[in-house]
Amino acid sequence: MPSTLRIAVRNLGRNRRRTALALAAIALAQIAVLAMDGLMNGWVEASLEGMTGPMMGHAQIHAPGWREEQAPDLVIEDVDALLARVRAVPTVRDAYARIYSPALAARDVEGHAVVVAGVEMTAERADGGLLEGLDASAIPDAHGALIGATLAREAGIEVGDEIALLGQGADGSLANDLVTVTGILRTPLDLLNRRGVILHLETAQEIFAMEGRAHEINVRGTGGVDGADALVAALRRVDGADGLEILTWRELAPELSTMLEFSGVYGLVVLLIVFIAAAAGVANTMLMATFERRRELGMLLALGTTPGRLVRVVLSEAVVLGILGVAVGTICGVALVLYQGHAGIDPTTWGSHDESIDVAVNGLNWGGTIYPYLRAVDVLPGFLGVTLVSVVAALWPAVVTARLEPVEAMRS
Repeated sequence: MPSTLRIAVRNLGRNRRRTALALAAIALAQIAVLAMDGLMNGWVEASLEGMTGPMMGHAQIHAPGWREEQAPDLVIEDVDALLARVRAVPTVRDAYARIYSPALAARDVEGHAVVVAGVEMTAERADGGLLEGLDASAIPDAHGALIGATLAREAGIEVGDEIALLGQGADGSLANDLVTVTGILRTPLDLLNRRGVILHLETAQEIFAMEGRAHEINVRGTGGVDGADALVAALRRVDGADGLEILTWRELAPELSTMLEFSGVYGLVVLLIVFIAAAAGVANTMLMATFERRRELGMLLALGTTPGRLVRVVLSEAVVLGILGVAVGTICGVALVLYQGHAGIDPTTWGSHDESIDVAVNGLNWGGTIYPYLRAVDVLPGFLGVTLVSVVAALWPAVVTARLEPVEAMRS
Protein backbone atom coordinates (compact mmCIF):
# COMPACT_ATOMS: atom_id res chain seq x y z
CA MET A 1 0.00 0.00 0.00
CA PRO A 2 2.78 2.53 0.73
CA SER A 3 4.20 1.95 -2.75
CA THR A 4 0.75 2.45 -4.24
CA LEU A 5 0.44 5.79 -2.46
CA ARG A 6 3.89 6.87 -3.65
CA ILE A 7 2.96 6.04 -7.23
CA ALA A 8 -0.36 7.91 -6.82
CA VAL A 9 1.37 11.03 -5.49
CA ARG A 10 3.99 10.87 -8.28
CA ASN A 11 1.30 10.56 -10.93
CA LEU A 12 -0.56 13.60 -9.57
CA GLY A 13 2.65 15.59 -9.93
CA ARG A 14 3.01 14.81 -13.62
CA ASN A 15 0.51 17.46 -14.69
CA ARG A 16 0.75 20.01 -11.93
CA ARG A 17 -1.48 22.58 -13.57
CA ARG A 18 -4.41 20.20 -13.93
CA THR A 19 -3.90 18.88 -10.40
CA ALA A 20 -3.72 22.43 -9.03
CA LEU A 21 -6.98 23.38 -10.77
CA ALA A 22 -8.74 20.33 -9.32
CA LEU A 23 -7.35 21.08 -5.85
CA ALA A 24 -8.49 24.71 -6.14
CA ALA A 25 -12.04 23.71 -7.09
CA ILE A 26 -12.34 21.34 -4.13
CA ALA A 27 -10.69 23.81 -1.73
CA LEU A 28 -12.96 26.70 -2.77
CA ALA A 29 -16.03 24.54 -2.30
CA GLN A 30 -14.86 23.51 1.19
CA ILE A 31 -14.18 27.16 2.06
CA ALA A 32 -17.74 27.99 1.00
CA VAL A 33 -19.12 25.21 3.23
CA LEU A 34 -17.17 26.33 6.28
CA ALA A 35 -18.01 30.00 5.70
CA MET A 36 -21.71 29.11 5.45
CA ASP A 37 -21.55 26.87 8.53
CA GLY A 38 -19.80 29.60 10.50
CA LEU A 39 -22.33 32.22 9.45
CA MET A 40 -25.30 29.97 10.23
CA ASN A 41 -23.83 29.04 13.63
CA GLY A 42 -23.43 32.71 14.47
CA TRP A 43 -26.88 33.58 13.17
CA VAL A 44 -28.58 30.78 15.11
CA GLU A 45 -26.78 31.79 18.30
CA ALA A 46 -27.73 35.45 17.80
CA SER A 47 -31.34 34.46 17.09
CA LEU A 48 -31.60 32.27 20.16
CA GLU A 49 -29.92 34.92 22.31
CA GLY A 50 -32.35 37.53 21.01
CA MET A 51 -35.43 35.37 21.46
CA THR A 52 -34.57 33.88 24.83
CA GLY A 53 -32.99 37.02 26.23
CA PRO A 54 -35.15 40.12 26.52
CA MET A 55 -37.75 38.99 24.02
CA MET A 56 -39.35 35.95 25.61
CA GLY A 57 -36.92 34.18 27.91
CA HIS A 58 -36.76 30.41 28.04
CA ALA A 59 -40.32 30.24 29.36
CA GLN A 60 -43.24 32.54 30.14
CA ILE A 61 -46.14 32.48 32.57
CA HIS A 62 -49.48 34.11 31.70
CA ALA A 63 -53.11 33.97 32.64
CA PRO A 64 -54.96 31.60 30.27
CA GLY A 65 -56.03 33.40 27.11
CA TRP A 66 -53.92 36.52 27.61
CA ARG A 67 -51.62 35.88 24.63
CA GLU A 68 -54.61 35.58 22.28
CA GLU A 69 -56.79 38.39 23.65
CA GLN A 70 -54.30 40.79 25.27
CA ALA A 71 -57.18 41.82 27.55
CA PRO A 72 -56.04 44.02 30.46
CA ASP A 73 -58.09 42.04 33.00
CA LEU A 74 -56.39 38.68 32.20
CA VAL A 75 -53.76 38.97 34.90
CA ILE A 76 -51.56 36.91 37.19
CA GLU A 77 -52.83 37.45 40.73
CA ASP A 78 -50.53 38.01 43.71
CA VAL A 79 -47.58 38.26 41.34
CA ASP A 80 -45.00 39.23 43.97
CA ALA A 81 -45.51 36.04 45.96
CA LEU A 82 -45.54 33.88 42.84
CA LEU A 83 -42.45 35.61 41.50
CA ALA A 84 -40.58 34.92 44.76
CA ARG A 85 -41.46 31.21 44.52
CA VAL A 86 -40.43 31.09 40.86
CA ARG A 87 -37.07 32.67 41.64
CA ALA A 88 -36.55 30.06 44.35
CA VAL A 89 -36.66 27.21 41.82
CA PRO A 90 -33.08 25.85 41.51
CA THR A 91 -33.16 25.80 37.70
CA VAL A 92 -34.33 29.43 37.41
CA ARG A 93 -31.62 32.00 36.71
CA ASP A 94 -33.74 35.14 36.22
CA ALA A 95 -37.45 35.92 36.40
CA TYR A 96 -39.19 39.26 35.71
CA ALA A 97 -42.78 40.42 36.10
CA ARG A 98 -44.12 42.64 33.31
CA ILE A 99 -47.23 44.57 32.36
CA TYR A 100 -48.21 45.37 28.78
CA SER A 101 -51.13 47.72 28.19
CA PRO A 102 -52.26 49.61 25.07
CA ALA A 103 -52.75 53.36 25.54
CA LEU A 104 -52.71 56.73 23.83
CA ALA A 105 -49.78 59.05 24.48
CA ALA A 106 -49.83 62.75 23.70
CA ARG A 107 -47.30 65.51 24.22
CA ASP A 108 -49.55 68.24 22.81
CA VAL A 109 -52.82 67.66 20.97
CA GLU A 110 -51.89 64.82 18.67
CA GLY A 111 -52.08 61.36 20.24
CA HIS A 112 -50.08 58.28 19.36
CA ALA A 113 -50.99 54.65 19.93
CA VAL A 114 -48.44 53.18 22.31
CA VAL A 115 -47.83 50.11 24.44
CA VAL A 116 -47.05 50.87 28.05
CA ALA A 117 -44.65 48.33 29.50
CA GLY A 118 -44.32 48.16 33.27
CA VAL A 119 -41.05 46.42 34.18
CA GLU A 120 -38.73 45.92 37.14
CA MET A 121 -36.16 48.39 35.88
CA THR A 122 -33.38 47.60 38.34
CA ALA A 123 -33.65 43.84 37.79
CA GLU A 124 -33.97 44.11 34.01
CA ARG A 125 -30.66 45.97 33.70
CA ALA A 126 -28.94 42.58 34.14
CA ASP A 127 -27.64 40.52 31.21
CA GLY A 128 -30.54 39.33 29.10
CA GLY A 129 -33.03 41.76 30.63
CA LEU A 130 -35.17 44.14 28.66
CA LEU A 131 -32.98 47.06 29.77
CA GLU A 132 -29.65 45.25 29.56
CA GLY A 133 -26.74 47.64 29.86
CA LEU A 134 -28.84 50.62 30.95
CA ASP A 135 -26.81 52.90 33.21
CA ALA A 136 -28.16 53.16 36.74
CA SER A 137 -28.26 56.95 36.41
CA ALA A 138 -30.69 56.61 33.48
CA ILE A 139 -33.37 54.86 35.56
CA PRO A 140 -36.28 57.30 35.91
CA ASP A 141 -38.03 58.19 39.13
CA ALA A 142 -41.49 56.94 40.02
CA HIS A 143 -43.28 59.11 37.45
CA GLY A 144 -40.58 59.12 34.79
CA ALA A 145 -40.65 57.11 31.57
CA LEU A 146 -38.34 55.73 28.94
CA ILE A 147 -39.67 55.73 25.37
CA GLY A 148 -38.69 53.83 22.25
CA ALA A 149 -36.27 55.53 19.88
CA THR A 150 -38.50 55.17 16.80
CA LEU A 151 -41.55 56.50 18.67
CA ALA A 152 -39.55 59.48 19.93
CA ARG A 153 -38.35 60.31 16.43
CA GLU A 154 -41.76 60.00 14.79
CA ALA A 155 -43.68 61.82 17.55
CA GLY A 156 -41.05 64.50 18.07
CA ILE A 157 -40.72 63.65 21.75
CA GLU A 158 -37.55 64.67 23.55
CA VAL A 159 -36.06 64.09 26.98
CA GLY A 160 -37.75 66.36 29.49
CA ASP A 161 -41.11 66.42 27.70
CA GLU A 162 -44.21 65.62 29.69
CA ILE A 163 -46.65 63.23 28.04
CA ALA A 164 -50.17 62.24 28.95
CA LEU A 165 -51.13 58.56 28.98
CA LEU A 166 -54.71 57.42 28.50
CA GLY A 167 -55.84 53.82 28.59
CA GLN A 168 -58.10 51.29 30.31
CA GLY A 169 -57.50 49.81 33.71
CA ALA A 170 -57.79 46.12 34.49
CA ASP A 171 -61.04 46.84 36.36
CA GLY A 172 -62.55 48.68 33.37
CA SER A 173 -61.87 52.14 34.77
CA LEU A 174 -60.25 54.98 32.88
CA ALA A 175 -56.47 54.91 33.32
CA ASN A 176 -54.61 58.20 32.88
CA ASP A 177 -51.54 59.95 34.18
CA LEU A 178 -48.78 62.39 33.29
CA VAL A 179 -45.20 61.11 33.03
CA THR A 180 -41.93 62.84 32.23
CA VAL A 181 -39.64 61.43 29.54
CA THR A 182 -36.22 60.87 31.14
CA GLY A 183 -34.61 58.79 28.43
CA ILE A 184 -34.91 57.47 24.89
CA LEU A 185 -34.27 53.77 24.61
CA ARG A 186 -33.42 51.31 21.86
CA THR A 187 -34.32 47.74 22.87
CA PRO A 188 -34.07 44.39 21.04
CA LEU A 189 -37.90 44.40 20.75
CA ASP A 190 -39.19 46.16 17.67
CA LEU A 191 -42.60 46.76 19.28
CA LEU A 192 -41.07 48.75 22.14
CA ASN A 193 -38.81 50.71 19.80
CA ARG A 194 -41.77 51.79 17.70
CA ARG A 195 -44.53 52.12 20.29
CA GLY A 196 -43.04 51.54 23.72
CA VAL A 197 -43.41 53.68 26.83
CA ILE A 198 -41.55 51.96 29.66
CA LEU A 199 -42.51 52.64 33.27
CA HIS A 200 -41.62 51.22 36.65
CA LEU A 201 -43.73 48.13 37.35
CA GLU A 202 -45.25 49.72 40.45
CA THR A 203 -46.15 52.88 38.51
CA ALA A 204 -47.83 50.87 35.73
CA GLN A 205 -49.71 48.82 38.32
CA GLU A 206 -51.01 52.01 39.91
CA ILE A 207 -52.04 53.63 36.63
CA PHE A 208 -53.82 50.57 35.23
CA ALA A 209 -55.42 49.41 38.51
CA MET A 210 -53.27 46.30 38.71
CA GLU A 211 -51.81 46.50 42.21
CA GLY A 212 -50.13 43.18 43.01
CA ARG A 213 -50.83 41.82 39.53
CA ALA A 214 -49.03 41.48 36.18
CA HIS A 215 -49.62 40.12 32.70
CA GLU A 216 -46.44 38.10 32.34
CA ILE A 217 -43.58 36.49 34.19
CA ASN A 218 -40.58 36.08 31.92
CA VAL A 219 -38.25 33.28 33.05
CA ARG A 220 -34.74 32.26 32.03
CA GLY A 221 -33.29 28.99 33.27
CA THR A 222 -29.82 27.73 34.09
CA GLY A 223 -30.14 24.99 31.45
CA GLY A 224 -30.33 27.44 28.55
CA VAL A 225 -32.53 26.93 25.50
CA ASP A 226 -32.12 23.15 25.59
CA GLY A 227 -33.36 22.99 29.17
CA ALA A 228 -36.62 24.83 28.49
CA ASP A 229 -38.81 21.72 28.76
CA ALA A 230 -37.34 20.75 32.12
CA LEU A 231 -37.70 24.37 33.27
CA VAL A 232 -41.40 24.45 32.40
CA ALA A 233 -41.94 21.14 34.17
CA ALA A 234 -40.37 22.61 37.31
CA LEU A 235 -42.41 25.82 37.04
CA ARG A 236 -45.67 23.88 36.81
CA ARG A 237 -44.90 22.34 40.19
CA VAL A 238 -44.58 25.76 41.84
CA ASP A 239 -47.25 26.52 44.41
CA GLY A 240 -49.78 28.95 42.92
CA ALA A 241 -48.97 28.13 39.29
CA ASP A 242 -52.05 25.91 38.91
CA GLY A 243 -54.32 27.14 36.16
CA LEU A 244 -51.72 29.45 34.63
CA GLU A 245 -50.37 29.07 31.10
CA ILE A 246 -46.66 28.14 31.20
CA LEU A 247 -44.97 27.69 27.83
CA THR A 248 -41.44 27.18 26.49
CA TRP A 249 -39.88 29.55 23.97
CA ARG A 250 -40.49 26.97 21.24
CA GLU A 251 -44.23 27.00 22.00
CA LEU A 252 -44.27 30.80 22.19
CA ALA A 253 -42.59 31.21 18.78
CA PRO A 254 -43.05 27.96 16.82
CA GLU A 255 -42.38 29.64 13.46
CA LEU A 256 -38.98 30.91 14.62
CA SER A 257 -38.16 27.56 16.17
CA THR A 258 -38.94 25.85 12.85
CA MET A 259 -36.89 28.42 10.94
CA LEU A 260 -33.88 27.75 13.16
CA GLU A 261 -34.28 23.99 12.74
CA PHE A 262 -34.25 24.39 8.97
CA SER A 263 -31.16 26.58 9.06
CA GLY A 264 -29.07 23.44 8.60
CA VAL A 265 -30.62 22.97 5.15
CA TYR A 266 -28.53 25.87 3.83
CA GLY A 267 -25.38 24.13 5.01
CA LEU A 268 -26.45 20.91 3.28
CA VAL A 269 -26.99 22.78 0.01
CA VAL A 270 -23.48 24.22 0.12
CA LEU A 271 -22.10 20.82 1.16
CA LEU A 272 -23.73 19.38 -1.95
CA ILE A 273 -21.82 21.99 -3.97
CA VAL A 274 -18.60 20.69 -2.41
CA PHE A 275 -19.42 17.14 -3.44
CA ILE A 276 -20.26 18.21 -6.99
CA ALA A 277 -17.04 20.20 -7.25
CA ALA A 278 -15.03 17.31 -5.83
CA ALA A 279 -16.67 14.78 -8.13
CA ALA A 280 -16.15 16.96 -11.21
CA GLY A 281 -12.54 17.75 -10.34
CA VAL A 282 -11.59 14.20 -9.45
CA ALA A 283 -13.42 12.59 -12.36
CA ASN A 284 -11.91 15.01 -14.89
CA THR A 285 -8.40 14.62 -13.51
CA MET A 286 -8.57 10.83 -13.34
CA LEU A 287 -10.08 10.45 -16.81
CA MET A 288 -7.48 12.71 -18.41
CA ALA A 289 -4.67 10.98 -16.52
CA THR A 290 -5.95 7.55 -17.55
CA PHE A 291 -6.19 8.36 -21.25
CA GLU A 292 -2.82 10.11 -21.26
CA ARG A 293 -1.14 7.06 -19.73
CA ARG A 294 -2.82 4.36 -21.79
CA ARG A 295 0.48 3.20 -23.29
CA GLU A 296 2.21 3.14 -19.91
CA LEU A 297 -0.70 1.28 -18.30
CA GLY A 298 -0.75 -1.23 -21.17
CA MET A 299 2.98 -1.86 -20.69
CA LEU A 300 2.47 -2.43 -16.97
CA LEU A 301 -0.27 -4.93 -17.71
CA ALA A 302 1.96 -6.68 -20.24
CA LEU A 303 4.73 -6.94 -17.63
CA GLY A 304 2.39 -8.72 -15.24
CA THR A 305 0.84 -5.96 -13.16
CA THR A 306 -2.64 -7.06 -12.20
CA PRO A 307 -5.68 -4.94 -13.17
CA GLY A 308 -6.55 -4.77 -9.45
CA ARG A 309 -3.23 -3.07 -8.69
CA LEU A 310 -3.87 -0.43 -11.35
CA VAL A 311 -7.37 0.13 -10.01
CA ARG A 312 -5.92 0.72 -6.53
CA VAL A 313 -3.43 3.22 -7.99
CA VAL A 314 -6.22 5.19 -9.72
CA LEU A 315 -8.42 5.14 -6.62
CA SER A 316 -5.49 6.20 -4.45
CA GLU A 317 -4.81 9.14 -6.74
CA ALA A 318 -8.47 10.19 -6.42
CA VAL A 319 -8.48 9.92 -2.62
CA VAL A 320 -5.18 11.82 -2.28
CA LEU A 321 -6.46 14.55 -4.62
CA GLY A 322 -9.74 14.88 -2.70
CA ILE A 323 -8.16 14.89 0.76
CA LEU A 324 -5.48 17.40 -0.23
CA GLY A 325 -8.11 19.71 -1.72
CA VAL A 326 -10.40 19.55 1.30
CA ALA A 327 -7.42 19.96 3.67
CA VAL A 328 -6.32 23.16 1.93
CA GLY A 329 -9.93 24.38 1.90
CA THR A 330 -10.32 23.57 5.59
CA ILE A 331 -7.23 25.53 6.59
CA CYS A 332 -8.30 28.56 4.55
CA GLY A 333 -11.96 28.25 5.61
CA VAL A 334 -11.15 28.01 9.31
CA ALA A 335 -8.85 31.02 9.03
CA LEU A 336 -11.60 32.99 7.26
CA VAL A 337 -14.24 32.14 9.89
CA LEU A 338 -11.83 32.95 12.73
CA TYR A 339 -11.28 36.38 11.21
CA GLN A 340 -15.02 36.92 10.71
CA GLY A 341 -15.69 35.76 14.26
CA HIS A 342 -13.22 38.32 15.57
CA ALA A 343 -14.34 41.21 13.36
CA GLY A 344 -18.03 40.33 13.24
CA ILE A 345 -20.52 40.71 10.39
CA ASP A 346 -23.25 43.35 10.55
CA PRO A 347 -26.01 42.36 8.06
CA THR A 348 -27.83 45.65 8.58
CA THR A 349 -25.06 47.53 6.77
CA TRP A 350 -25.24 45.44 3.60
CA GLY A 351 -26.09 47.72 0.74
CA SER A 352 -25.44 50.90 2.73
CA HIS A 353 -22.12 52.66 3.17
CA ASP A 354 -23.32 55.39 5.47
CA GLU A 355 -25.09 53.88 8.46
CA SER A 356 -26.75 50.73 9.65
CA ILE A 357 -30.49 50.25 9.51
CA ASP A 358 -32.90 48.47 11.82
CA VAL A 359 -34.21 45.17 10.57
CA ALA A 360 -37.05 43.52 12.48
CA VAL A 361 -37.97 39.85 12.04
CA ASN A 362 -40.93 38.45 13.98
CA GLY A 363 -40.71 41.28 16.48
CA LEU A 364 -36.97 40.90 17.10
CA ASN A 365 -34.87 43.92 16.22
CA TRP A 366 -31.67 43.06 14.36
CA GLY A 367 -29.33 45.88 15.16
CA GLY A 368 -26.33 43.87 16.26
CA THR A 369 -23.42 41.98 14.79
CA ILE A 370 -23.20 38.28 13.96
CA TYR A 371 -20.03 36.53 15.08
CA PRO A 372 -19.47 33.39 12.99
CA TYR A 373 -17.80 30.40 14.59
CA LEU A 374 -17.12 26.75 13.80
CA ARG A 375 -17.45 23.56 15.79
CA ALA A 376 -15.15 20.60 15.31
CA VAL A 377 -18.02 18.59 13.84
CA ASP A 378 -18.46 21.18 11.04
CA VAL A 379 -15.16 20.10 9.48
CA LEU A 380 -15.90 16.37 9.36
CA PRO A 381 -18.61 16.29 6.63
CA GLY A 382 -16.20 17.81 4.11
CA PHE A 383 -13.43 15.30 4.80
CA LEU A 384 -15.65 12.23 4.93
CA GLY A 385 -17.91 13.29 2.07
CA VAL A 386 -15.11 14.31 -0.30
CA THR A 387 -13.25 11.07 0.39
CA LEU A 388 -16.35 9.05 -0.49
CA VAL A 389 -17.16 11.21 -3.51
CA SER A 390 -13.58 10.95 -4.76
CA VAL A 391 -13.75 7.18 -4.71
CA VAL A 392 -17.11 7.15 -6.48
CA ALA A 393 -15.95 9.68 -9.09
CA ALA A 394 -12.83 7.60 -9.79
CA LEU A 395 -14.73 4.36 -10.32
CA TRP A 396 -15.31 4.99 -14.01
CA PRO A 397 -11.64 5.78 -14.79
CA ALA A 398 -10.68 2.79 -12.62
CA VAL A 399 -13.01 0.48 -14.56
CA VAL A 400 -11.63 1.83 -17.86
CA THR A 401 -8.11 1.09 -16.59
CA ALA A 402 -9.00 -2.43 -15.48
CA ARG A 403 -10.51 -3.28 -18.90
CA LEU A 404 -7.51 -2.16 -20.94
CA GLU A 405 -6.09 -4.64 -23.44
CA PRO A 406 -2.27 -4.51 -23.09
CA VAL A 407 -1.44 -4.75 -26.79
CA GLU A 408 -4.13 -2.29 -27.88
CA ALA A 409 -3.14 0.16 -25.13
CA MET A 410 0.55 0.10 -26.14
CA ARG A 411 -0.35 0.84 -29.78
CA SER A 412 -2.45 3.93 -28.88
